[in-house]
Amino acid sequence: MKTQKLLGIWMDQSVANLIGFSNNKIVTNTIELSPELPEQLENIGSDESLMNNKEQNKLSDYFLNLSKVIKEYNEVLLFGPSSAKAELFHKLKEDSIFDKIEIEIQSTDEMTINQQEAFVKKYFEI
Repeated sequence: MKTQKLLGIWMDQSVANLIGFSNNKIVTNTIELSPELPEQLENIGSDESLMNNKEQNKLSDYFLNLSKVIKEYNEVLLFGPSSAKAELFHKLKEDSIFDKIEIEIQSTDEMTINQQEAFVKKYFEI
């Protein structure tokens, strides 16, 4: 029988807390959107389209890092207060690699790490 690997991801536009369950073990991790260094912001200046491109590239990298983790799981819950979870969900659905992974999204308020873990355990009935 295949081991059930479950993952809950509380996320917003800049940070994702990953709560994974596999083989009766809980693994937590955090993935953050890389912040701009002050000198990088100076170099951009007031070029709005360049700033927008940099933000989109950072967000794409953030979602790519999350998708690398997600593809190792059977069931995934994306939850949190922002629209980032829906954006990621739609990106994942565009890639057939994720067709066999059950992915759900739920809106929640801000939560502490302990509340996030409890929410994921309750959702997956662990």
